[in-house]
Amino acid sequence: MCSSSAVSSPAGLSDGELLDEIAVAVAARNREDARLTRLVRAAEHRQAAEHDGLKSMRPWLRGHCRLSAAAAARVVGNGRVLDHLPALAEAHDAGWVSAEQVAVAATALIPERLVAAAERGVDLIEVDAVLTGLALEQPYADFVAAVRHYLTRLDPDGPELDPTEGRRLMLARHADGSLSLRGELDAVGGEKLQAALESFVQANRPAGDDRTRAQRLGDALVQLCDTALAAGSLPVLRTVKPHVAVVIDLEDLADPATGREAGRMGFGAVISAARARWIACDGTISRVVFGPDGAPLDLGREQRLADRHLRRAVELRDGGCVFTGCAAPTWWAEVHHLVHWLDGGETNLANSALLCERHHTKVHHGFRVERQPDGRWRTWRPDGTEIGVPEPLLPRAA
Repeated sequence: MCSSSAVSSPAGLSDGELLDEIAVAVAARNREDARLTRLVRAAEHRQAAEHDGLKSMRPWLRGHCRLSAAAAARVVGNGRVLDHLPALAEAHDAGWVSAEQVAVAATALIPERLVAAAERGVDLIEVDAVLTGLALEQPYADFVAAVRHYLTRLDPDGPELDPTEGRRLMLARHADGSLSLRGELDAVGGEKLQAALESFVQANRPAGDDRTRAQRLGDALVQLCDTALAAGSLPVLRTVKPHVAVVIDLEDLADPATGREAGRMGFGAVISAARARWIACDGTISRVVFGPDGAPLDLGREQRLADRHLRRAVELRDGGCVFTGCAAPTWWAEVHHLVHWLDGGETNLANSALLCERHHTKVHHGFRVERQPDGRWRTWRPDGTEIGVPEPLLPRAA
């Protein structure tokens, strides 16, 4: 085993020592992942997330620990393995099996598949032993294939599966606002997507086009969205048609300079003033005047704010649900009266807060949100204690 001083300085390790340390680090990470899974599973059983006003550990992990939606779902899903595949769970505890492998096994343990296994008399102890052996001895791809084979044999002659069960799309937004897409579609859903994309690919092939196939498909996907948004036929979200929104200072919009990071989009991405001007060429520009505390004061209309305009002002100010730890976007949220209308509260911006449906209910059952003079929102539990998110994220003091 290498000394701690050598570990802290990889440059001082030989190739063999470096590889050994990597293997040790992977095993240690596996053990910590297993510990996290057990802690989250215990919190799920106890509904501990309700302490901070959240429904389950998935949103708590996203809001309080800054995990992505996919990572939070994996941690929670892996907890099923602890209950049903003890051998695999033990191997995970020991650091021999990774969280990725456990996540693959967890797909076989959703309630519907557990019921199917029980109906067919499947011995989960035997399944546990086989999967654990494969996880320890075989490459990751072979382990995945084994789990899929088990799922196929679980119900080979059953009814045709609901195609929506095999569809999933994950969008990972990066710091610069760009997106990485990862997903799966059933055969028919995939055919529909390919047919739609191919129509744009084949309709736009100018001479000298040197884009790769992947680039053309990416452009086709964006064009498909452009067409759907422009048609105005998409479902209305909270009384507002889906649209691309950009908030930018008037000076930046008028300035011909590139203006890096001058505009903020509806989903949180930051773009340049130049890109905002491109979008404005085909869009509508609305004037919004902000006060010194960052709250909209005037929406450019002479008459008193109507419901639609008040909601827009609240969305611009709050950006999403203001309940601590919640990341619900504006289209999931409702405008809440901080002082209830029946108690004399006015329908205006100062008395409004954007809350998702769940947290709108929470604040009517004892929780409380309040906007500070500096524009920050704070949340209190019914017992008067404040819900906080660590900043920066650090372990609790012993």
